Amino acid sequence: MEIMRATEEWQRAGAYSVRIEGMNRQHHISLREEFDEHDCDGTKYIILLDDGYPLATCRFYEEEASTVIIGRVVVLPDYRGRKLGALVVAEAEKWAAELGYTKIVVDSRLEAVGFYEKLGYSHTDDTVIKSGNFDCVRMFKNI
Repeated sequence: MEIMRATEEWQRAGAYSVRIEGMNRQHHISLREEFDEHDCDGTKYIILLDDGYPLATCRFYEEEASTVIIGRVVVLPDYRGRKLGALVVAEAEKWAAELGYTKIVVDSRLEAVGFYEKLGYSHTDDTVIKSGNFDCVRMFKNI
């Protein structure tokens, strides 16, 4: 397995393909909803590859001077349960720290709260927010 920091468009296409298969098709989310204003040149993408085939991804972008938001953490359905999501999040955290950020925020789907807690994230509060079709809570981690 190889972790890639996608810096070129052809590399970001791997992230997009995982998101289309893992979210768009599985949860019937429209392309317009899945790909938003944060899918742009300033956003950083992580891709986990197995023999060149993209299996997992996430993205992060600046929220404010010292804070980034990690999101669109997706693992292809056939590869879930193997801690691949944790690998891409860890690489995003590492990259964000290298860029000088000190805090990461995640709007976690309710069913993924335990996943982020295992990675060291805490709740900002218990307020449920809507993110597209999903109920989420905001979580954070200082890095």
